Amino acid sequence: MPRPDSRPDSSRRRGRAARSSSRPAAARRPAPQGAAKRTRAPREGGMPGRATILLVILAALALGYAYPVREYFTQVAEIEALAKAQEEQRQRIAALEEEEAKWHDDRYLEIQVRSRLYWVRKGEIPLIPIWEDEVDTGQPPPEPPPKNWYDSLWSNLDTNG
Repeated sequence: MPRPDSRPDSSRRRGRAARSSSRPAAARRPAPQGAAKRTRAPREGGMPGRATILLVILAALALGYAYPVREYFTQVAEIEALAKAQEEQRQRIAALEEEEAKWHDDRYLEIQVRSRLYWVRKGEIPLIPIWEDEVDTGQPPPEPPPKNWYDSLWSNLDTNG
């Protein structure tokens, strides 16, 4: 049996269901006198959501383009190095072609044969200067002095003993 001073169950349920969930609780009930209104505290030092998403997208793009850009610069440097090496080879080829042209000249050939092979014409007296740094005496060159202390000691023992 329902109580006379209370509402029936159906009206209670309707009252709860009829409440607007979109309105905040502070708007539904009047705040008591002197009470503070609830507010959200601002976040300290935080970034807004859109800025965070934008930063993540920019970082992903930077990481995505970093490797191809690095490869591009590596290839550009390699192309420049190959072009430089090719130009050096062209210069070397040109110098060798000039040298070959000299060897076709009879006068140059005669000079080279006389200086390198010590050839003389009939009636000339061959003269080999002995004041040059290296003179071919026909004997083997002397052994170089030892570099290590134990080689020096061993060579002294060999000569004295």
